[in-house]
Amino acid sequence: MKRIKAACICQTLHFQLKEDIAHEEAVAMVQHEVQRYKNSLDNKRTQYRIVEEETQPDGSIMIKIIKQYNTSPVGDYLNM
Repeated sequence: MKRIKAACICQTLHFQLKEDIAHEEAVAMVQHEVQRYKNSLDNKRTQYRIVEEETQPDGSIMIKIIKQYNTSPVGDYLNM
């Protein structure tokens, strides 16, 4: 029998601008979407660590994140 002792997932997320609206409004929407994403992780009590968050030249945002996989224990994955 096997048991999961620790599990995390590493993701690179690109929050892209909508093309059919004004640039400033699209940038604001992306920033709001990123904040909503972080809040949703907190509300679900998902453990995570943002490795890198970078605003691209066009205003979109790229996030590299390590987060808890389902409800598995995270072990020492987030201590790196």
